[in-house]
Amino acid sequence: MSDEKLNQDSGREEAAERAGDEREEIFFEGSPALRGAAGQFFVCGMLAISLVIGAVHLRAFGWYIPVLGLLLAVALLVAPVLVVRSERYRITSYRIDYERGLFSKDIDTLELWHVEDLKFHQSFLDRLLGIGQLTVIGHDATTPELLLQAIPNPRPVFDALKQRIITVKRQRGVVKLDAG
Repeated sequence: MSDEKLNQDSGREEAAERAGDEREEIFFEGSPALRGAAGQFFVCGMLAISLVIGAVHLRAFGWYIPVLGLLLAVALLVAPVLVVRSERYRITSYRIDYERGLFSKDIDTLELWHVEDLKFHQSFLDRLLGIGQLTVIGHDATTPELLLQAIPNPRPVFDALKQRIITVKRQRGVVKLDAG
């Protein structure tokens, strides 16, 4: 009876290990970094300042003109934040989910075994800001190329994703054949 119990326990452990291998691990989840939109913030800030100054000069046409100008300026300053925060990335051990939309939501999923190539780009300014861009190229009808912008601390995410793509392809038996 003790041998039978031992076999049951080892069978449960093996099943738990197999289930653990299938567990989805999250490598990155979040929105692009706001510092990636620094140029948009600058342009919108300059437009907001110009709008307020113009509205103050036009106050002779009515008290509501400066108030309207101030409201539009605030909207200009909030717009880049809303645009950046309307995008979300979730990179797991088996897939990449790209969610976008402010009022309505669209989610595209790219399975890692569909990925053909992975590119990493980080300009000098991006390096100073600690952000980077990943381009995922895959054999997916709806998402053949997925651009993940302003990823904070991008190199570890890139390296983990690169390794995980190789692992998932091996698990699924995906073999790349060269035409040459």
